[in-house]
Amino acid sequence: MISLLDDIDYEVASHVEKKIVSLGESIIPFLEEEWEETLNSDLQKRIEDLIHSLQFDGLLQRLKNWKESGGQDLVEGMWLVNTYLYPDVELATLSKGLDQLYFDAWTNMKENMHPYDQVKSLNNTLFREKKFSANTKNFHSPSNSMMHLALETRRGNPLTLCVIYMTIAQRLGMPVYGVNLPNLFILTYKLGEVQFYINVYNKGLMLSKADIDNYIVQLNLNPIDIFYEPCSNIEIVKRALRNLAFSFEKTNDLEKATEVTKLLTAITDEDPTV
Repeated sequence: MISLLDDIDYEVASHVEKKIVSLGESIIPFLEEEWEETLNSDLQKRIEDLIHSLQFDGLLQRLKNWKESGGQDLVEGMWLVNTYLYPDVELATLSKGLDQLYFDAWTNMKENMHPYDQVKSLNNTLFREKKFSANTKNFHSPSNSMMHLALETRRGNPLTLCVIYMTIAQRLGMPVYGVNLPNLFILTYKLGEVQFYINVYNKGLMLSKADIDNYIVQLNLNPIDIFYEPCSNIEIVKRALRNLAFSFEKTNDLEKATEVTKLLTAITDEDPTV
């Protein structure tokens, strides 16, 4: 049936395509098999487009489901973003990498540590022992938004590094959360009256509220709560999608930028372009 995608009769080819689309992602292995066996380059292109369309529609639905279920698992949300470019990477791959980092960080922690000392200990594990660092050379590369690559290469943008750091910190029992600061995603350690900030992109540098005040003044912005307080997992994944769309715009891949904006719209209550 798949070979009929390139039938000279448009109605036949169109009917076959609709039938394939109706089967969903389960048909992809058969499409891939046909792609490998055919020597017809036009048919191969049709198959590639179909596979991408099926994968995109599946991802769109999974993102909606993740959001509607409350977006409780941030790593799952970031993995879904990851699958836009790397559909074969499994969630277990990310989980395994994070599990190992957690174990390494846990062995360096002591009981009843002061919050600053907890952060210093985690900084030591991630930045000195594991050599995580900012990817400044390829800042606008779409791959910089891929969490599995950040875990593999120990390089990432502010958001991917923050998600890794925050995930490990929370597993260690640290009250560390994301903060949607303009131009630079950071973390906050917040427990009762104790609150300070962590710039993961600068090797876990600890910051005060006054530092954030000064940063906001430099940007000529008015201080509002979202610049200081924890944000939700859904907001973090939305920011990851914005970053990815912007990366595609910077690399002049407007088709992918448009697709990623559609993914963003799927988990956004308001117009994400406003």
